[in-house]
Amino acid sequence: MTSPSDGSAAGAVRLVDHLAAELAGAGVTHVFGVGGANIEDLYDALHRGGAVRAVVAKHEFSAVTMADGYARTTRRTGVVAATSGGGAMNLVPGLAEAYASQVPLLALVGQPPTGQEGRGAFQDSSGRAGSLDAREVFAPVSRFCARVDDAEALPGLLHRALTAARTHPRGPAVLLLPKDVQQTRLRVPRRPPGRPAPPVAGPPLEGAVPPAADPPFDGAALDGAALRAVLDVLRRSSGRVLVIAGAEVAAADARAELAELAGRLGAWVAVTPDAKDVFDNHDPRFAGVAGVMGHANVEDCLRRAEVCLLAGTRLPTLASGGLDEALAGTDVVCLGPEPPFVAATTLLGGLKQALRAVTGLLPAGPRPCPPHTGPLPTPPADPAPRVRGRTIPYAEAVAAVEAALPDDAHVFVDAGNAGASAIHLLPAPRRGRFVVAVGMGGMGYTFGAGIGAALATGRRTYVLAGDGSFFMHGMEVHTAVEHCAPVTFVVFNNNAHAMCSLREELFQGAGRGDDLFARTDLAAGVAAAFPSLRATGAADAGELREALLRGDAGGGPAFVALDCDPYETPPFLPFRPLANRPSESKESSYERAAVVRTG
Repeated sequence: MTSPSDGSAAGAVRLVDHLAAELAGAGVTHVFGVGGANIEDLYDALHRGGAVRAVVAKHEFSAVTMADGYARTTRRTGVVAATSGGGAMNLVPGLAEAYASQVPLLALVGQPPTGQEGRGAFQDSSGRAGSLDAREVFAPVSRFCARVDDAEALPGLLHRALTAARTHPRGPAVLLLPKDVQQTRLRVPRRPPGRPAPPVAGPPLEGAVPPAADPPFDGAALDGAALRAVLDVLRRSSGRVLVIAGAEVAAADARAELAELAGRLGAWVAVTPDAKDVFDNHDPRFAGVAGVMGHANVEDCLRRAEVCLLAGTRLPTLASGGLDEALAGTDVVCLGPEPPFVAATTLLGGLKQALRAVTGLLPAGPRPCPPHTGPLPTPPADPAPRVRGRTIPYAEAVAAVEAALPDDAHVFVDAGNAGASAIHLLPAPRRGRFVVAVGMGGMGYTFGAGIGAALATGRRTYVLAGDGSFFMHGMEVHTAVEHCAPVTFVVFNNNAHAMCSLREELFQGAGRGDDLFARTDLAAGVAAAFPSLRATGAADAGELREALLRGDAGGGPAFVALDCDPYETPPFLPFRPLANRPSESKESSYERAAVVRTG
C-alpha cells in the first residue's frame, strides 16, 4: 500500500486500530453495540486502545438507542457497532428514529470477508449473486452510506461520514466494513488527536450516498429580505405573540436565545411534545405543550395571539393537532433550518443565528406576557378505576415522579398511555433533558436511550415506560446493571398494550382482548433475575415516591413498577370526545379477558 501523499512520518496499523484512535480523537467516549465475528476486530481495537469504552447491549436496536441517548444529552455524535446479517438488520428501526429526529449517529457495520461475497457467504449482504445489498437497506435511513472496500479510503470516508452526521439535516451515517478490510494494515500520518481526516478528493465513490446540501447555518449570512419580512409581521402585532418551540432549540443549544427573544416580544411560550425541556416549565411565560398530548391553554393563547412564531419546529401533526382552526386565523412566522408544514413567513438558516438576528432588531428589555392560565392539566375523562385491585392513577404516579426527580436529571419518555401522561403532566427538569422519540415513535426506545445518556453524562436518568415497552426491550436493564449506570426505570404496568386496547373500545365498538395480558409482577421478576438491582413494586403514590428517592440516593440502577388501569384514559386528544360515553356493561372487556385467562 502507498504511504499518505503528505509524506508525514507514518506507521502501519490495522484499519480498526486507526478507526478506534480517530473516534477517540473526535471526542467519542463510548461505542454501543453487539459483537459478532464480522465486527470483533473493531471491539478488539477498542479494548486495546482503551480510550473509548465499548458497551455491549442485549439487542442492536437498543444499542442504536443508547447511541441516540448519548447524542441527545451530550450534543456529540453517538456511535454504534454491529456485526453482519441479523445484527445489521436490527439496526434499521433505531437508525430510522435517528434519521427522522435528526440525531447525529455513526453506525459501523461489519460485513463478511470480500473474498467470500457472492459465493454463498454466511450473512452475505454485498448485493452480489442475488444476495441482499446492505447499501440499499441503509441508504434510506442514513445521511451518508458507504462501503469501505479499500482500507486507505477509510480516513476520507470517516471524515465524510462524521461531517454528514453533523450537517443539517443531521442524522445517521453508515460505514460498511468487510472483515478482511478491517484487518488490513495501512499507513497513516501521525497527527494530533482530534484533527479531522482530509476529505476524499475526486468524484463520490460508487455506492456512497452523499449528504444532502444543507441550508444556511450559523456563520452563513441570513437572507436580509426574509429577516425584514419576519420583523414586519412581528411589528404589526400589538404585543400578543405565541412562540411554539421545537426540538431544534435543544439540538442547536439555543435555549438562552429563545428565552431572550420571548422576553423581548412579551410572548407566551409553548413547546412541541418532543421539546419540553427547551423552555423553563416553571417560567410565567410557559403556556404548556402544543398538540395532541398538550394543554388547552396553548389553543387559548393561540386564539388570542396575533402572531405565532415557530422556533426550531416544522409543526408536525403531533404538535399541531387541535390547533388547525386557530392557526388558520393567525399570522405565522418560522425561524429555523427547515420550512414548516403550515403556511408561514420564514427565515431559514441556523436557529441560534436567526433568534439572535430577530432579537437584536427588537426593542431592548423584557416585556411581561399577557395573563394566561398556564398549563393546567386536562381533567381525567374517566377517573373511576375499572380494574379489580389496587391501581395508581397516572396523575398521582407522575406527581410522585415529579417529587423525586432531581433538578439535573434526564428524563426519557416512552410511547403509549404512560408516555402521553408524562408529556402532559410532568414538568421537565430545569437542568436536564426531557426526551420523547417521536420520529418513529417506537416502543422500547427509552431503555437503551436512558442507559446511553446515563453513561455519557453520569447523571441520574429516569426511564418512564409501560409494560408493553418493557417486554420489547426491557432486558437492557441487564446492561444497566453490568455497567452500574445511574438509571431509574419506572414501569407503568397496566398488563396491556393499553393505547391499542383503548382504540378498540373507543373507535371499534368493543375491545377484542388481543392487547390485554394476564397479570405480571414485574418488580418481583426483575428482582429475582438481578439480585444486585434495587427493584421495588409500589402499591400507591407514597410508596412510589419513597422508592424513587431511594434510587436517587444510591449509585447505579434502580427499578420501580406500579400497577395502572389499562382503561384510564390518558390526556390524548383523539380519545377525549369518546372517553365519557356510557359503557355497555359494568364489566369491562379487560375484566372479561382477565377472567378467561386466569380462570
